[in-house]
Amino acid sequence: QLTESGGGSVQAGGSLRLSCAASEYFGSRFCMTWFRQVPGKEREKVASLEGLSRPFYADSVTGRFVISKDNQGMTLYLQMNDLQPEDTAMYYCAAEEYLGYCPRTLGGYSVWGQGTQVTVSS
Repeated sequence: QLTESGGGSVQAGGSLRLSCAASEYFGSRFCMTWFRQVPGKEREKVASLEGLSRPFYADSVTGRFVISKDNQGMTLYLQMNDLQPEDTAMYYCAAEEYLGYCPRTLGGYSVWGQGTQVTVSS
C-alpha cells in the first residue's frame, strides 16, 4: 500500500528526493512518517506529517530535510539536502490514523513501505 522510491548513492553535500506512493488517500487525519534504519540499530523517526500540526523533524535532519505531500494526498516526499555519510540508511515510509497524536512506537504504525536505500559517500 506504500511504495518508496528515489533512493540512491550520492556524495556528501548532495541531494535526493524520496517518494512514497500510496494506494489510497492519506489526508490530514493520518500520520505520514519517514523512518530510517542502519543495520544493527533501531529504526529512527526522521520526519513526520502529524494531522494538521507542524511537521516533525529529528534534530539530526532539521534544516536539511523537508517533508511534504502532494495535493491529492497520495504521495509523500522527503527532500534531503546537504546529505552526509551519517544519513546512509534504508528509508521507510509509514502511515497510521491520526487520533490526536501519532504513534510513539514503531508497532503503532500499521502500514509500511518496503524501503529505499540511501548511501552517502564522503
